[in-house]
Amino acid sequence: MRERVYRLFSSISLITLIAMALRTAYVIHQARLIPAEVLAFVPFQNEVGNVAAALSDGRGFCCLFRQPTGPTAWLSPLYPLLLAALFKLFGAFTLASFYAAVFLNCIFSSLASIPVCYSGRRIAGPVRGALAAWLWAIFPSGIMMPFEWVWDTSLSALLGAALLWATLRLADSLSYREASLYGLLWGVSLLTNPALGSLLPFLFGWIFYRHISDKTFRAYPFLAAAGVMILTCAPWTVRNYVQFHRFIPLRSNFVYEFWSGNNEIFDEHSRAVNRITRYEEVHLYHQVGETEFLHEKWLKAVNFVHAHPALYCQLFGRRVIATWLGTETPWQDFLRTDSFFVRFLFLWNAVTLLGVVAGLARLRLSHSPYFFPVAAFPVVFPVAFYIAHTTLRHRHPCDPVIALILAFAIVGCGVRSASK
Repeated sequence: MRERVYRLFSSISLITLIAMALRTAYVIHQARLIPAEVLAFVPFQNEVGNVAAALSDGRGFCCLFRQPTGPTAWLSPLYPLLLAALFKLFGAFTLASFYAAVFLNCIFSSLASIPVCYSGRRIAGPVRGALAAWLWAIFPSGIMMPFEWVWDTSLSALLGAALLWATLRLADSLSYREASLYGLLWGVSLLTNPALGSLLPFLFGWIFYRHISDKTFRAYPFLAAAGVMILTCAPWTVRNYVQFHRFIPLRSNFVYEFWSGNNEIFDEHSRAVNRITRYEEVHLYHQVGETEFLHEKWLKAVNFVHAHPALYCQLFGRRVIATWLGTETPWQDFLRTDSFFVRFLFLWNAVTLLGVVAGLARLRLSHSPYFFPVAAFPVVFPVAFYIAHTTLRHRHPCDPVIALILAFAIVGCGVRSASK
């Protein structure tokens, strides 16, 4: 009986099905609360939906704000292309397209249980692997994000978990085939969410270090991985250069995100008009074009940081808090809200942060050879959002790995060699 229970507990198929059931139940519950005409239109009122609509109509990768503003490199291409395919099949801005996109997000999020489980097994054994997968199955953001954001968020979470799993596997051996597949995975990840690229030097560098330490280093597989990754991204980079006559490897919107989190509206002593409206920004974008629009935002953001270094440090610290606890003022917002569910989310975020610290500490104290690549996700990945602009959605691609770290905090982690 004990063996049957253990086998059931550690079944990755069961965990994935439960994860899918929870996400689907949340979708059904929330959809009942919102009119059908709203679901068919509002979730696509964003840059991804606008570009996907243009693609499905045959106008190309353009029209960022649903206006004829010309080509854009604001977004990386993979998810808008995927959404455009759904628009082709089910119609643009229809209820059918909404459900197709949301359930596809649910599938992406649920499948992340698999690399989380196998990463946990490799690091600390089957019990921790199964626990990590169960934690991801019930992770609140994992359940909510597929419905809340028709964006690359859930797909990025799956790719982030897959990158960790692949990195841990390649510590053992690196054949040409494995290296090429690893490079392809990186290429697809970068074309989905370039923010994952912040992990590239750390994960790739860790594999390099492991092979140097074990005296199994061969240069050609590493060159193959890098070559496949570059070749995967090259067509998009070339397209951007042809359209904008400047080097844009993946996407261009970091400048805008940097400005949106660092501008005069945050200075209470500023004499400028302290408001930002979507209408004004879209009008300016349409008037001057994407390149000039972003250049102007860059100059304004840099000047703001230079003029207000102390304020920028405050904003940086507030974004750190918001990334992990949900808002810049979590305690005040916890007391202010009358929603039990919202209070639960605040408590979950606080416990998660403590769990990440405890889990990483236990992993480090156990002298695990896997500490570095695991720690890179919560330590390195959010830094770009601390610098620019943040929400819990931005952190989400590393949430599956956070579930893995929480498993280590709960049951500890044994010492396992990198060859296991």
